[in-house]
Amino acid sequence: MHERSPREGQSDPQAERGRLVRLNLEDFRERTTSMSNATKKQAQVYILNPQELVRVGLRTLLGPEPEFTVVGEATAKAEAMSEIARLRPDIVILDLRLEDGSGIEAAKEILGQLPKARLLFLSDSLDDETLLSAVATGAHGYVLRDAGADTLLQALRTIMRGQSFLDPRVTHHTFAYLRRLATKTPERTNLPLSPQEQRLLPLVAQGKTNKEIAAELGLSDKTVKNYLANVYTKLHITRRSQAAAFYSKHFS
Repeated sequence: MHERSPREGQSDPQAERGRLVRLNLEDFRERTTSMSNATKKQAQVYILNPQELVRVGLRTLLGPEPEFTVVGEATAKAEAMSEIARLRPDIVILDLRLEDGSGIEAAKEILGQLPKARLLFLSDSLDDETLLSAVATGAHGYVLRDAGADTLLQALRTIMRGQSFLDPRVTHHTFAYLRRLATKTPERTNLPLSPQEQRLLPLVAQGKTNKEIAAELGLSDKTVKNYLANVYTKLHITRRSQAAAFYSKHFS
């Protein structure tokens, strides 16, 4: 006997059940995806940088990224602090040099207000002591300004996971610096000046003003003046020319 096929126009019950199962699975996947997307929190980003091109570039880069949203920006620390306290961003991207002072000092104040905030320095400086000072603030990342978009996005995603990120070129430079420290001569190591104070000497020897030194090292004018006063006291000198001579003797 031949099996009877479904009558024309009548659906196969087994095929119909399979179709319903597939539809239910698709509905479940769509609901799961929708709920997952709804629970993902966008990281709120605040930009603190004196250069308009950099701020525009960051907004353009982050605009299409669903996991980040730029909530504010400023060019100076005074302007930024009240906004940051109000907005409470997850990430602050800042430069070492601001219109009204040092990014290093701004970073300390920001973390004092928002200990859970993630700080990412975006700068062009590879100065050894500046790098160490930036890391010492408690910042979570350091990326060079000419880094590619992929590097910057990787840095932001890394610090949002609670990890730290250093631009690969910064890592290479830092290891080179540490190797130099390990092979320093005893004469230089035993100098009475702190590493921060020693940073000033080559710039003083070049004839730079306090303001120029502050801009180059990412410090405030007042901080440079205090460091220089310490140098004078420790070396028992009273003039910049004497500091320059000391540098020539011990570091040249």
